Amino acid sequence: MEAVGGSPHPQEGIMEQAKWFFRPVFTFVLSVIALAISLFLYIYWYVGVSEGLKALSLRYNLDPNQFFEARTWVVIVILSLLVGVILVGVLMIFIYNVKTMHLYRLQNTFINNFTHELKTPVTSLKLYLETFAKHEIPREDQLRYIDFMLRDVERLAGNINSILNLARIESRVYRGDFTTVDLVELIREFLAGNRHLFRGCEISLENPSGGAILYPVVVPLFEMLLMNTLTNAMKYNDSANPLVRISFGRDKERILIHFRDNGIGIDGKDLKNIFRKFYQGRHRSEQIPAGGSGIGLYLAQQIARLHQGNMTAESDGIGKGSVFTLSLRRPAMKKG
Repeated sequence: MEAVGGSPHPQEGIMEQAKWFFRPVFTFVLSVIALAISLFLYIYWYVGVSEGLKALSLRYNLDPNQFFEARTWVVIVILSLLVGVILVGVLMIFIYNVKTMHLYRLQNTFINNFTHELKTPVTSLKLYLETFAKHEIPREDQLRYIDFMLRDVERLAGNINSILNLARIESRVYRGDFTTVDLVELIREFLAGNRHLFRGCEISLENPSGGAILYPVVVPLFEMLLMNTLTNAMKYNDSANPLVRISFGRDKERILIHFRDNGIGIDGKDLKNIFRKFYQGRHRSEQIPAGGSGIGLYLAQQIARLHQGNMTAESDGIGKGSVFTLSLRRPAMKKG
């Protein structure tokens, strides 16, 4: 029987406590303290021995140079410098180790999440294909199932393309020509050409100035930014009528494109991390399944920076929607 109020597995508690002693921060602090104590004790011993030898030389009228070929403080300074170099080396190793562990955790999270993102559509496709193989299905149901399968294929292809494009952008091998286009018209054509991907979501486009907004972009990359931003707005939206309002703004130095949705919103603690690689917000609506690779918004941010811009996110809190803003530096006006 288990003791009331006690741990059902006391050994597990002991093991958890024991693991604490092997954490990098604790190990680093302990190593620095041990090295500092060693240096202090050595200097203390060295000074004591030196004073003893000086007293002995004075007592027997001996030449101190026979005992001290170098001055005490010169040795101490050199020793301190050597210890300082050792400490810097230990610190660099510690920082590298912490970054490596952080990268390992990110990769592990990504592998788990992305495996789920790949496995889900594959499992769905297998189920539909087995249904086609084993049963006679009316044409109407066939078309409906084929539509579901096409969605799974698009989801699968989208995930694979995201990884390939991310690798190409981060390695700086993505080559594309910048073309000056009207951003308003580019987004309008993008929405018209991908209307089937945003079914069930009302997307509006507003340009208060009414004029063309010209900016040099790599069209395929910019469309990828639009796709990731709009897909994110749709995915994290449990409203009966999902809405995304795209609006343009300007100031003296920037062109602003706002993506305002009525989705689940973003917790304040997540706002500063939402564009980090593999990062996923902690809030999940009951109507929205967990998942995602955590690279959609990160990829959008990298594309924005490639275009001399930046992506930011704002939200009044959970359940109050979000506003993602693409800020682009206005090109300099040519004189003459």
